[in-house]
Amino acid sequence: MQIEIKIDNSCRETKIIVVTDKMTDEINTLVKKLAGDTPQLIAGLQKDTLKILDQHDIFRIYAANGKVYAETEDGEYLLRLRLYELEERLDKNDFVRISNSEMINLKKVKGFDLSYTGTICVSFLNDTVTYVSRRYVKKIKQVLGI
Repeated sequence: MQIEIKIDNSCRETKIIVVTDKMTDEINTLVKKLAGDTPQLIAGLQKDTLKILDQHDIFRIYAANGKVYAETEDGEYLLRLRLYELEERLDKNDFVRISNSEMINLKKVKGFDLSYTGTICVSFLNDTVTYVSRRYVKKIKQVLGI
């Protein structure tokens, strides 16, 4: 992607023009970010308390027993949104899908263990672990540049 900035002293309002040959997910994400349409906060329920979760505090988001949970340093929170809705809301530079039922925050990962045959073990900064499903191993390797 090329980025070009022009300084014009006669300009009274900032204007952004995107020139592309086709619409892609990358362009849609960029437009949403520029428009400010992407909510940065997620509401989670813990016991009888609703808390606004900052996405940077979330280690992983996963589905279990028909419900969606966010794991943070403070514990697990029940979320009212589905995984695909959360995928749209969360920063795509930080969060990546590792299975049909789980997304992880790359900024909260301590390391990836590639010694497992056909899968990858993910260790988090809070010493919990999870596994990349076989179906998503190729995608994770692309994200990591390996």
